[in-house]
Amino acid sequence: MADTFGVGIQLTETEFRVVVHVPSDIDSGWTDPEAFQQLVAEAVWDRLEKEPVLRTVAETAESGETVSLGTVTLDPDGSVVASDLSPPEPPDAE
Repeated sequence: MADTFGVGIQLTETEFRVVVHVPSDIDSGWTDPEAFQQLVAEAVWDRLEKEPVLRTVAETAESGETVSLGTVTLDPDGSVVASDLSPPEPPDAE
């Protein structure tokens, strides 16, 4: 059974963090939290261009804010079932 994870980029004073929102009813096949977080991050960067996304987050977010990128649905074997990801809007796109 696949699980859908919300994904965002959090801006801190010193770094960017990929934030994975884990559903409360997660499949029991996920036994290693770090492993699925890494899989989610890899799925995001396979689908979005990392440098422009991080640049836009740096230009638009305040420290402590998390910018949502969408969702990734994974099977416990690590395969991506679906994704609904989009880069944040750059400041000049408003």
